[in-house]
Amino acid sequence: MDDARIWDERYSSSERLFSGNPNGVLVTEVSDLPPGHALDLGCGEGGDALWLARRGWRVTAVDVSRVALRRAAAAGADVADRVAWTQTDLATAPPPAGRFDLVSAQYFPLRREPGHTALLGLLSAVAVGGTLLYVGHDIADLPPEHERDFDPNDYYHPADVAGLLDGDWEVLADGARPRTAPAPPGTHHAHDTVLRARRLR
Repeated sequence: MDDARIWDERYSSSERLFSGNPNGVLVTEVSDLPPGHALDLGCGEGGDALWLARRGWRVTAVDVSRVALRRAAAAGADVADRVAWTQTDLATAPPPAGRFDLVSAQYFPLRREPGHTALLGLLSAVAVGGTLLYVGHDIADLPPEHERDFDPNDYYHPADVAGLLDGDWEVLADGARPRTAPAPPGTHHAHDTVLRARRLR
């Protein structure tokens, strides 16, 4: 649970870590979908999950940080019956297969691993006819290697996920685009990389 401790400490370091607004790519890509059951991966303080719930979705919102989940639940009292705030590590506890009409991973730091077990578990959670939305920061916007405190190649990017999709999927978007909102303070993220895919069978 080292990741849980690290993220709890990060959230505890400020009254609010993120804006509370939904991610721009989520709003752009999901507004046209009929509400169903959504899985929000790395939900943080709940901006995306609450946006979905207030539009009629039932949301399973997952994060490793109990601090973030408490804040999210407090902000979403009006939709408490529509969101299940869940503390778990998806790297070790995969979601139920075939259950979700939308699986949304917005800048979700999923580590690469041999056999792609955790990632394949996330893909299997998408129901037939459902949507996978996997969004990351464009690594072209990252500072030079000597200025980083992490290796971006340790994590899956949308293009990596697209490369693992087979004929059971229809890829609807796969590429980089300008951000719809300013980059977080202290970063230079001017572009997002976006994968949107629909499970055919």
